[in-house]
Amino acid sequence: MTTRSRPSRRTPLHALIALGAGLLMAGLLGAAPVAAATAEPSPTASASAPAAPTGFSVGGTIANGDEPVEGAEILVEGEGFSETVATDADGVWRVDVPAQGSYTSTLDVDSLPEGVEPRDPDSITRTSNLNTTPNANVLFPMGESTIEGTSTWDTVVTRLIYGINFGLMLALAAIGISLIFGTTGLNNFAHGELLTFGALISFFLTAVLGWSIWAAIAVTLVASAAFGWFHDAAIFKPLRRRRVGLVQAMIVTIGLSIVLRYVFLMIFGGRTEFIQTGFNQVVPVGPANLQASSLISMAISVVVLVAVGLFLTKTRIGKATRAVSDNAALAAASGIDVDRIIRIVWVLGATLTGLSGILYGVFRGVSWIMGFQILLLLFAAVTLGGLGSAFGALVGAIIIGLVTELSTLWLPADLRFATALIILILILLLRPQGILGRRERIG
Repeated sequence: MTTRSRPSRRTPLHALIALGAGLLMAGLLGAAPVAAATAEPSPTASASAPAAPTGFSVGGTIANGDEPVEGAEILVEGEGFSETVATDADGVWRVDVPAQGSYTSTLDVDSLPEGVEPRDPDSITRTSNLNTTPNANVLFPMGESTIEGTSTWDTVVTRLIYGINFGLMLALAAIGISLIFGTTGLNNFAHGELLTFGALISFFLTAVLGWSIWAAIAVTLVASAAFGWFHDAAIFKPLRRRRVGLVQAMIVTIGLSIVLRYVFLMIFGGRTEFIQTGFNQVVPVGPANLQASSLISMAISVVVLVAVGLFLTKTRIGKATRAVSDNAALAAASGIDVDRIIRIVWVLGATLTGLSGILYGVFRGVSWIMGFQILLLLFAAVTLGGLGSAFGALVGAIIIGLVTELSTLWLPADLRFATALIILILILLLRPQGILGRRERIG
């Protein structure tokens, strides 16, 4: 009897040791990106031939009405860098810059073809801030304005597209929260760090090791799945075995969130970086000009979300997951291995959240605190859609994404997250169970 009880006591310890070793290895590897990312550009580097593409760029399209302007010259300067580029036959120009920072783009009026003049001759210099975005789209309008009261509508459509894109990214992580809550009843406050983990791993693979974005995504998803497995194996399964209450387990997630957050800070530092995809082309979608990476991100999100929906509704494991979410005791009595289903849910939730971290890092930047910053939005999406409902989390995330983007039409951008939470409060006052949640009788 003694020899049989020891392995079960040691298993969590072994898993913790393995987790610590993994974090230590990540710390050793993470020293490389810190050094690489903080290195200053060589002062002897040629402006016309940078040492290597960085993914940061300034560009745009110059057209006179519907006709592209070819041969117009633009001077891009900033951060010790200077380069002149001319528009091609389609009126498109682009300059790859060596690093983040502020850059000015100046149009050479004398290089314009005869009969083509800038709409505002006194405003031929534009400033772009690449500290918050990897690519800047600079416009130099030519000729007289042809806009007749449609600019507001164009702006609304653009915000709608960006809101859907943001909502789809949130949905990937929110479904992970919803699945874990549905099967365990646990509100995981360390879920934001799963998102940060995915973004950091992807950034390390692309920026430091030079991997392609597709290879980085594949490896990051595997690493995120393993990270989710360690969460359950090392911490939460032992807590369930010891019948630790949900409140105590929730406090554990808060402590785990703090620990992981500052481990990421020690490894990565306090800066903000961007995951480079190589898909920087501007694609017009109606009145909106979107980067190709935005469209690819939306396509990936839709495909993955459809696959998750099919998994939950068509597969045996998916149906077992829903059964455990509805009634774990009844599911266990029916022969379902509840612990195995919970482990699968942790792996699936961490994988989806890691993918969300990659996509979020492409558009909003990678930082040690990024997951914590949007954790409240993730909980808002889950609560708004209905606690424990994966499809409700999708609906709630789309609503949150749309509200945060559309609110910038009337309110400062800094208040967009607050606006989403106000909408959450208003909806829950009218429907406490959420949009797709079920009304329950208490007492």
